[in-house]
Amino acid sequence: MKVDFRVYLITDRRQAPGGDIERAVAGALDGGIRAVQLREKDLPGGELFRLAGRMRDLTARHGARLLVNDRVDVALAVGADGVHLGGGSIPASVARGLLGKEALIGCSTHGARELREAVAQGADFVTFGPVYPTPSKAAYGPPVGLSALAAACREAAVPVFALGGVKAENAGEVIGAGAFGIALISGIVAAADPRGAAAELVARYEKPVAAGKAGDEEAKEGEP
Repeated sequence: MKVDFRVYLITDRRQAPGGDIERAVAGALDGGIRAVQLREKDLPGGELFRLAGRMRDLTARHGARLLVNDRVDVALAVGADGVHLGGGSIPASVARGLLGKEALIGCSTHGARELREAVAQGADFVTFGPVYPTPSKAAYGPPVGLSALAAACREAAVPVFALGGVKAENAGEVIGAGAFGIALISGIVAAADPRGAAAELVARYEKPVAAGKAGDEEAKEGEP
């Protein structure tokens, strides 16, 4: 499946004002977000399934992608667009066999080895980081920094989304380092105005992408 978004929202209800993740995601979708990863790893299966169903309804109304973190079964059950897999998840190749060739499969990576493995297993895109310090990714060690991100973007044969401490004020740096897009939690989920925060990022990074794609397509059409 084509990766047709550049701003990738990841959920964390603990960071949402009042714990209302559905309100935060609804605002983000109103602001133009077109891809959401449901990442509520501590929820029991039944609660996650019900929340995923509501998220599927929300994203479908906005024409947005929904990926479920790790849980292929939940993704299948609610008709999500795909899954996002971590280091402890099943291989992307196995998830592909279960979900089908049209599914969108993302993988979390934190270094060159994980990046190569994800691509070899058939990931459609990867997140790479943490690029900057962030409490949510402290378990993965110190930030990799912009130089490692740039090297990953040069090496990868799939889109790379910069992750970890990415916000509106530094998103331009990671795009400048070669990232295809940005992945973030708090910059939108924790915002007092998720719609406004999302709209600012979408205006900066989604619209220029669309123009770039159109230009590429025109160039291809003009090729002999």
